[in-house]
Amino acid sequence: MDINVLDIKGQETGRKVILNENIFGIEPNDHVLYLDVKQYLADQRQGTAKTKERSEHAGSTRKLGRQKGGGGARRGDINSPVLVGGGRVFGPKPRDYSFKLNRKVKVLARKSALSYKAQDNAIIVVEDFDLAAPKTKDFVNIVKSLNADNKKTLLLLPSVNKNVYLSARNLQRSEVMTASALNAYKVLNADVLVITEKSLEAIDGILNK
Repeated sequence: MDINVLDIKGQETGRKVILNENIFGIEPNDHVLYLDVKQYLADQRQGTAKTKERSEHAGSTRKLGRQKGGGGARRGDINSPVLVGGGRVFGPKPRDYSFKLNRKVKVLARKSALSYKAQDNAIIVVEDFDLAAPKTKDFVNIVKSLNADNKKTLLLLPSVNKNVYLSARNLQRSEVMTASALNAYKVLNADVLVITEKSLEAIDGILNK
């Protein structure tokens, strides 16, 4: 699949890049994508939710009613889960929600996400660029030139570029990350994927190992 390389003004440079069929042309695997996105979201959870169970309540342990013959459910003290204000049954406890996925599964998930974007023609390749200073207005103009304004945009850079990162940080619909930090969730969450030429080479190197 050939794609024209654009400059930051949205004009064609006359060059073309060929997207690697082994990455951008595979049959996407939905289940693997589900697992990878699930792992990403699980890793974002703090896991600090906690409720009080009956042993942790400060209420009295006096038995409220007789064991049999009362006509209602058995309940011991005021901390019984049966009663309003009693302890919570099987409530959440602080825990780690993360789980392990095999490396090959994660690689396949990233390939599948990139393939979906290629199928939707949602990939824009731009020549490598730099900003002289961190200015949000400059980044907004770049996004507008690429016809990606009012869309969720993910810009992939070959390495950390502080000026570009700071220029995009205050924009709600734009995100900047390095090619090495690429993950399936971010790709699927974006409407448009903007990739620099060197980032494309980096992606080839990472996902073709």
